[in-house]
Amino acid sequence: QVQLVESGGGLVQAGDSLRLSCAASGRTFSYYATGWFRQAPGKEREFVAAVTRGVYIYYEESVKGRFTISRDNAKNTVYLQMNSLKPEDTAVYYCAVARGSPRFMPRVRDEYDYWGQGTQVTVSS
Repeated sequence: QVQLVESGGGLVQAGDSLRLSCAASGRTFSYYATGWFRQAPGKEREFVAAVTRGVYIYYEESVKGRFTISRDNAKNTVYLQMNSLKPEDTAVYYCAVARGSPRFMPRVRDEYDYWGQGTQVTVSS
């Protein structure tokens, strides 16, 4: 069992930056791939970014060059640095972890085993 708690969301203006954090407790964090998803009102939860147990990283196309995912296994924490925020980035952001091999790169919601409760990010124009 893994418990995940997101933080760092808030209300910002277009062009601003935010850094989301996701702190994990429970089983050893380093055994899991970690990812970020987001869900805007009336829309499906969508993939944003993921980092494997190793060093592989993948981003959804619309956030490439603006968002950076990173993990600190010593602190059991995964981060999402979000720069140049746009109103269309407004959503509840969720972190999640997935069991798998070191190269496992989960990009689909059903591939993840544990989820946080989410943190709201609102970007005003």
